[in-house]
Amino acid sequence: MSARPTAPASVLDELQLADDPDRWNALGFDVADGCCQLGGVCLRLLGRGAGRGLLGLSLRGLRSSQLDGLTASPSPAAPRELAPRHRNGVLDIDHVVAMSPVLDRTVQALQAAGLDLRRIREEPTPAGAPRQAFFRLGEAILEVIQMPAAAVERAGGEEVPARLWGLALNADLDRALAAMAPHIGDARAAVQEGRRIATLRRSAGLAIPVALMSLAPKR
Repeated sequence: MSARPTAPASVLDELQLADDPDRWNALGFDVADGCCQLGGVCLRLLGRGAGRGLLGLSLRGLRSSQLDGLTASPSPAAPRELAPRHRNGVLDIDHVVAMSPVLDRTVQALQAAGLDLRRIREEPTPAGAPRQAFFRLGEAILEVIQMPAAAVERAGGEEVPARLWGLALNADLDRALAAMAPHIGDARAAVQEGRRIATLRRSAGLAIPVALMSLAPKR
């Protein structure tokens, strides 16, 4: 008897962000018609009036929109040609960051929706988050972080939903540091061996936390 064909894993097509295109353009990102294309993913800049932070994501191959509070919709769009490197040195998305008060609950919901769980890291982050789960969304990763206990309590307890939080982007980091000064911090060693990371400061004026990472050695 032949094996049942497996459904394709979900692939990130678009992220919706309540931020102004002019803010991204001023930092050296190329923006056209409200889209800042990062690799094959469109970061849709809807303006500050659209809400707060990362509003949602669109995925090819999504089986369910029940993602434990993360707003998601299926995308019928065909894959895009990869965008060229931005003038500030940014290439594409390394990972999208989400926060969860109950990691196992969120992982179960995302797997049921067709997202491809690659691993769960049972080690604390430098910021004190105890565990993280990593889902492959095509060229990008969704990193779901277990909120520390104190943060869960401040947010209202374990019943609150998971939420999208920020982005980490791949870049020619030295070029980006020069292009974005003084709105970016110093580069430091990343958790990933052989890579460096720098975080955009609040003076950059973006609606979400954004970090830039040097390219992986294989790239």
